[in-house]
Amino acid sequence: MLRFLIIIVLLIGINTKAQLVHKRKVSLLGSPFEITVVAKDSVQAIQFEDDAVAEVKRIENLISDWIPTTPLSEINKNAGKKAVKVPLELIELIERAIKISKLTDGAFDISYASMDRIWKFDGSMTAMPSEDAIKKSVEKVGYQKIIIDKENQTIMLKDEGMKIGMGGIGQGYIADKIKLLLKSKGCSAGLVNVSGDISSWGKQPNGEQWKVGIKNPMNKNKIFATFPIEDTAVETSGSYEKYVTFNGKRYSHIIDTRTGYPATGLISISVFAQTTELADALATGVFVMGKEVGMDFVNQLPGIGCIMVDEEGKIATSKNIDLKKYQHE
Repeated sequence: MLRFLIIIVLLIGINTKAQLVHKRKVSLLGSPFEITVVAKDSVQAIQFEDDAVAEVKRIENLISDWIPTTPLSEINKNAGKKAVKVPLELIELIERAIKISKLTDGAFDISYASMDRIWKFDGSMTAMPSEDAIKKSVEKVGYQKIIIDKENQTIMLKDEGMKIGMGGIGQGYIADKIKLLLKSKGCSAGLVNVSGDISSWGKQPNGEQWKVGIKNPMNKNKIFATFPIEDTAVETSGSYEKYVTFNGKRYSHIIDTRTGYPATGLISISVFAQTTELADALATGVFVMGKEVGMDFVNQLPGIGCIMVDEEGKIATSKNIDLKKYQHE
């Protein structure tokens, strides 16, 4: 997914009450990664940032499906053959992912990696795949076929060829874990941005809340609203750059694994939640559900808010977000 429509709005390097805001940008997980911390001095700030980068690498070696030696890769390699003993941390993450799959009726599904890649979004497609090919492409997908034995600490994928991927939840999980780690090390405030998955805690040294600006993908040079966040997470997902058009209909690169067809109707969604993991997974699920069904779903979830932009550039918000309060003129 493309997640570049959130801009962090803050003052960097200001020393207030013997505290400073320090920011580091690096490339991790093949994506932009930003860590902003409040610290007593630059030495402490750099240590916090080093700890954050180390945590990213630790989790990458647990949940990556492209590093062949990770526990997740071992699960995928043994699909349909045998159960694989894995760390409890991974089991618990997969359990939570399955709960969200059930909640969204499969609109979010970490077994999406089992799909045949019949849709191409690099300009090479000249015709839609056949209905049979589309149906066949998702035959191996199904979170119900992930078998967990928590007592023996094993996971097995029921069918050979099945795969789990953390693309819709992993970055959010990483952002949450960095927040927990740095808080435990005495970092009183900060903000993590893992390619658009943003987790925040505490306030800036001047007492102000962190702020994020939301862009409309129809006009990416302009922020249309700025939201204060504190101990809150936000994630933006979109298909504004990767899509194909057939017979006048726009098909996004985000596939509904229940049908094999790309999601339609929306070009971006921003979800606000208490954890980035939840915001990440719900953003995927709600995007697949579409504007009306997705908004109705969000409005039934306590503590969850969202902003949607449809294919015509129209903005819609959940009932608990007053856009006028934060919208720019």
